Amino acid sequence: MQAMASILIIEDDESIAELLRFMAEREGHAVEVLADGAAARQHILTSPAPALVLLDAMLPYRDGLALLADMRSMDDWRGVPVIMLTAKSLERDIVRALEAGASDYVLKPFQPQELMARVRRLLVAGAAR
Repeated sequence: MQAMASILIIEDDESIAELLRFMAEREGHAVEVLADGAAARQHILTSPAPALVLLDAMLPYRDGLALLADMRSMDDWRGVPVIMLTAKSLERDIVRALEAGASDYVLKPFQPQELMARVRRLLVAGAAR
């Protein structure tokens, strides 16, 4: 098992946020959950970057793409792997997120074990940087 990593979850659906927290903590990671885009933007501007971000695309106050742009504009956050989690399945939405700097794009409803495999892959790749 890899070393504990810090994971930031930005998700406004409480049940999804708690499932993500449970899965990440079960694998030994430190988790912080933020429920809206305004709180997330403040966190990005004032806090150290985590090892990985799970980011909902549709959030109150500031959407996931705007938050992704915030992250990619800051030196500390630029290289952080970001997995977009969203119900938006149109190709243009997926392309827009990947071109904006998302590391991966997972559609809701997601398969929990598949998502955690993607998290592990990105954490290993990030640790190798």
